[in-house]
Amino acid sequence: VQLQASGGGLVQAGGSLRLSCAASGRTFSSYVMGWFRQVPGKEREFVAAISWSGGSTYYTDSVKGRFTISRDNAKNTVYLELNSLKPEDTAVYYCAADPSHWATAKYAYTMDYWGKGTLVTVSS
Repeated sequence: VQLQASGGGLVQAGGSLRLSCAASGRTFSSYVMGWFRQVPGKEREFVAAISWSGGSTYYTDSVKGRFTISRDNAKNTVYLELNSLKPEDTAVYYCAADPSHWATAKYAYTMDYWGKGTLVTVSS
């Protein structure tokens, strides 16, 4: 599966963005989808994951209540809604896919497919 993330940009603290990740290739609904982020010089960090049907989600603690992951299997797209943004949310955001790893989707090494990132910059 090929993944393409978009929607990043510059936003003031407290603002919102919506990231999208479009998938092409094999059946999108066969994949657990995740969002990760990375700041230069730091390891890639898990943000959120969503199950194959979209019925289950989980988040890293720092974004709970502010970010929402969702998917539209008919459109082969996963979304990440970012609200109440903080300067520390500044990072390159990546979407990732894996056919089988739900419980371990928070670990980047378990995700088989990655898109190019989209930069989110939050100014204070």
